[in-house]
Amino acid sequence: MEYPVGNLSHEEFNKIIESDQPTFVDFYATWCEPCKYLDEILSELESRISSFSKIVKLDVDEQVILAQEFGIRSVPTIMIFKNGELMWRMPGFMLVHELEEKVKSFV
Repeated sequence: MEYPVGNLSHEEFNKIIESDQPTFVDFYATWCEPCKYLDEILSELESRISSFSKIVKLDVDEQVILAQEFGIRSVPTIMIFKNGELMWRMPGFMLVHELEEKVKSFV
């Protein structure tokens, strides 16, 4: 999987989510067991949606400012952005086919 890595500024993050294609964002932590399970799901999801969407993973321990700006209180928290707007948000995770359908609903 190829996701943006390192610390992103708010401006860099905004540039990524301003796409007219849905952008799937995963706020996670390396110490979080459910996040590790979601990572397996995202590997499969990426192969299903890469032609019309992208995935961004943000480590809340490295991206403290972005996590605070989006009010992340639990990990994983997943979001879908389109044209810079938050379209959908959910703490936790879903099965790959459910996430695929959710992303497709914003194409």
